[in-house]
Parts: sequence; C-alpha cells; structure tokens
Amino acid sequence: MTFTHEALIYLAVAVVMVPIASRLGLGSVLGYLIGGVLIGPHAIGVVSDVDSTMQLAGFGVVLMLFLIGLELDLRQLWSMRRQVFGGGALQVGACAIALGLGLIALGLPPEASLIIGISLALSSTPIAISAMAERHLDKTPVGRIALTISIFQDLVAIPLIALVPVFGQPNAAGQGGGGFLAALEALGAIVAVIVVGRFLTRPILRIIAKTSSREVFSAFALLLVVGIAELMTLVGLSAALGAFIAGVLLATSEYRHALESDLQPFKGLLLGLFFIAVGMSIDLSLFAEMPLMVIALTLGLVIIKLVAQRLVATTIRDVPASQRWLFSLLIVQGSEFAFVIFATARDAQILPDLWAGLLTLAVALSMAAPPLLLVLHQHLIERIPTTARDSDVEDEGAPVIIAGFGRVGQIIGRLLFASGIKATVLDHDPDQIELLKRFGFRIFYGDATRLDLLEAAGAHRARLLVVAIDDRDASEALVERVRAHFPKLRIIARARNVGHYTALRKKGVEVVERETFEGSLMLGRKALEALGCPPYEARERADRFRHHNTTMLETLLPHWDDEARRVAMANQARRALEEQMEEEKQDLAQRGIQGWHYEPDTPPRDTP
Repeated sequence: MTFTHEALIYLAVAVVMVPIASRLGLGSVLGYLIGGVLIGPHAIGVVSDVDSTMQLAGFGVVLMLFLIGLELDLRQLWSMRRQVFGGGALQVGACAIALGLGLIALGLPPEASLIIGISLALSSTPIAISAMAERHLDKTPVGRIALTISIFQDLVAIPLIALVPVFGQPNAAGQGGGGFLAALEALGAIVAVIVVGRFLTRPILRIIAKTSSREVFSAFALLLVVGIAELMTLVGLSAALGAFIAGVLLATSEYRHALESDLQPFKGLLLGLFFIAVGMSIDLSLFAEMPLMVIALTLGLVIIKLVAQRLVATTIRDVPASQRWLFSLLIVQGSEFAFVIFATARDAQILPDLWAGLLTLAVALSMAAPPLLLVLHQHLIERIPTTARDSDVEDEGAPVIIAGFGRVGQIIGRLLFASGIKATVLDHDPDQIELLKRFGFRIFYGDATRLDLLEAAGAHRARLLVVAIDDRDASEALVERVRAHFPKLRIIARARNVGHYTALRKKGVEVVERETFEGSLMLGRKALEALGCPPYEARERADRFRHHNTTMLETLLPHWDDEARRVAMANQARRALEEQMEEEKQDLAQRGIQGWHYEPDTPPRDTP
C-alpha cells in the first residue's frame, strides 16, 4: 500500500469518525480510537502495518510533550505547588497503590505491577479538558483542581516513560548501553538539551525571525524537536523527555506563542494518527476470546480509580463537598500515556504481550467512561437536593437574581443597587468574585444553571432573573431550567449576537438585548456626525434603524430555520429601510426643508 493510499484512509477516518464521536458526546480521542479499531488488522483490515504507523504517530506524543513544556511556566507552577504536587501526588499514589495491588493479585510480578499501576493511575488530559469545557467547569474550583492534577500526571508520565527500560531485561529491545558509559551518555544528552534550549535556541530564533519567513520558522521548530528526539533516542532515553525539557526551557521565551501556533497543527494531526494507530493495535480477538477478563479489567480500573479519587477529594480543601464525585469522574479514564508505557514495557520484556493487549483494550474502553458517567451524574446526583451547598448561597429575599457578573452584569447590578434594589448575584469565576468583593459587592460562587443553587438563591420567590452569562450554551440552558421549574419568574437576558437573540426569544424570553447593539448604534451616530450630519438628525436615523432592526428580527423569528426565506426577507427589509429613508428625504424637500446627505468632499468634523 502506498503512502498516499494510507494517508487517504487515515484522513477519511478522522473526518468521518471524530465528528460522529463528538456529536455523541464521546470526544475526539474516542473517535480516533474507534476509527483505528475499524480499519485495523483485527477488524476490517484495510491497514495491516501498525508498527510503521505507530513509529510516525509516536512523534505526535513528542510534539505534545514539547507543547506541554512550553505552556508550563515554572513560576506559575511553583505558585500552585500545593495543588499540583500535593493533590497530584496523593491522587497518583492512592490510585497506583490500589491498582498495583490488584494487578499483583491477578498474577503480575511486583515490578511490572508498580509500573503499570502508576500508568493506570494517570488520566487523559485531552478527555478531561474536553469534558470540563463542555460542562463549563474549566474556570470552577473543581475544574481547576482537576486540571492541576492532570498537569502533575503529565509530569509523572515523562520520567516514567524514560525509566521503564531500566526495569527491563538487559538485552531487551530499546535498551541503551550498560554501565557507566551509558549513564554518562544519557547525562550528556540531557545537558546538551539544556544548553541548546537555554542558550542557543533564542539567538537562532531571533535570526530566523528577522527573515520574516514563516515557513523557515516552522521548519526550525520542527528541526528543533526532531533533533532533540533523535539525540535522546540515540542514548537510549525517552524522546518525549527531551522534548519536554526543551519546551520548559522555552516557556518564558518571547517566541513561545509563535512556536505553539506553528507546531499545533502538526501535533494535532500526528496525535490523532497516534490514537488511530493505538486503535489499530487493539486486538478485538482478545475481547472475543476473553470477554469477561476485558470487562473485569475495565470495570476494575474505572471503579478503583473512582473510589480512590473520591476519597482523595475529601482531603483537597478546594474541592467542594457536593462536587467530589464530579471531580473523580473528570479524571477517571485511562491516559494516552498508558499506551506508550505499555508498548515500552512490552519491548523491555517487563509486560507480556497478552497483558499488554488486555490492558491497552481496558484503557481504551475506559476512555468512554467519563462522557457516560457525567450524563448519569447530571441526571442522578445533581438532581438530589443537598443541605450543605459548596457556594453557601443565601436567600436574602432579593427581588432580582443576576446570573453572571461580568462586564454586562456589573452595569446592570450597579444601576439596580444605586436605585435601592437588592439583587442576589451568582458567578462561577472565583477570581472575579474575590476582586469584586473588595469593592463591596456581595456575590456568591456557583453555576447558575444548577437547580439547587437557583432554589438557594430564592428563585421561587424572586420577581426577576437577569441572565448576563457570557457563554451562549450556559445561557440557554439556564433559561430552559428556569422555564421548567420556575415558570412565574420573569426573565430578561443578554444576547451575544442575532443567533443567540433568536434562540432566547424562541425559548420564551420576552426581553432580550444584544450586548453590543446599543454601543454599536451609538458609534454609528458618532460616525454620521463626524461626516457632517447634524446631531439631532443622526439620533433620528439611529432611532429609526433601531426600530426597523428590532421589528425585522421579530418578523423573521417564525422563519429563522428556513435560511432561504430568512435571507430573502432580510434583503427585502434592508431595501425597505433604504426606500423609507429616501422617501422621508424627498418629503422634507417638498416641504422646503433641506435634509442632510453625505458629500464626499466635505471634511470630517470632530464629534463632541
């Protein structure tokens, strides 16, 4: 099979399977894995040479670790040391011990159980980030703790990959030279990476940047990572370790963002190819031969991690009591690093081929767990009212609830407070809450879409809900929940754009304001005045446009899903507005009133 033929197959798998998996809420990683299983030698068999694909795709892992290093500012990491190293070590340690003991009970040697137990304790950062983003948890305390622990896991994975061959057989594949000379070579390679990353890379990047050639800059970025990977491989160390060290050394560089933007597409494609290759290597015949064993390993992995992480969550101060199960669910899956460690351990003759296949299959299946378990959590645990709420929201009897206290919510809240009207404010950004508390605002932390928080805030007796949430999906979810549980509560909402406006209107919100509409209209007035239009007439034109635009949207609302009709009606409405303004100008002319019209040669004037 030619290279172009294989490339065609891999690209087709990515284009077809990833959107389907994402649409089902399973995430892109699972889409790649399923696609790889389907085209692999153990299913349809379209591609049979898994090893060569894995060698190329393994570079995606190297690029990923280089980019992780670029994002890892050591000063920021040190400021979060308690959460990262304390909570992370506790999570990895607890899960690794429980899983390692389970593997020993199943018959694996202690040294293999230790390595595999640690690798199974790790979680997939891409899956965790995707799950948090879909549920708007990335800026909440539980989301931030889960993310910091994922950072620690990435840090653990790197030396673990490098150390696996040390525990292997002396003549195992992939081993470097033995004795003092091998150690000296390894130390020299690490020192060389540090010297290149710390002292040589920046001057070279500066010279290349002066050429203003984006292609050469991208080529050097790839050359840097490939060269470091090759150097580490030659001395028997992990290429990923070298790439990570180089990334950390360049994290404070002024070229960091340029390197990220240039390497990100390569990393995404190669990492996707890596997951496809992993899927191709999954031996479905193992499931057919040993279905109970595979199911037991998968369930054991998920249940042990779930329980261990739930216990760990009780010791982490920043994880609210009501969200400890949620914290555990976010990082319950296995890690993509586990696939690399299993392959390395198999090559080093630490892990038998049968166990490598079984564990790879179990980790791949565990990656489907978070989306499914989060759905169950939402429909079961989140619906159970709790007496101890993590946000300590108090029902102060305020007639207004403001959901979201960003740039829009603050203006609304300040106007209400200045008018003597109390409001209960909910926001999910802890940094914003701490900042605004210094200015005397009483704000409660919480996700306003949660039913228990709305009840605690007094939604059952409030007169008005102001929806000022920045995120469109969360805004619509809040409106749906309030309409279902508090039908008498009146809602006014902010919309990000016309599409958001129509979605809220269709959900029954009577008062919706587009956040930039009035400000843009005011700028339009100032533009007319700067071009010579009298201020009074500029205001009249803006008022006329406002009325026309609002009326047009309400007219289009019943036909919004019919794109062809919507476009035709919008074009007709625009022509009608132009004709109306022209008729008014002619009417004024007939009455002897000279209306304003733009003269291109008239110099602009300053607006007040």
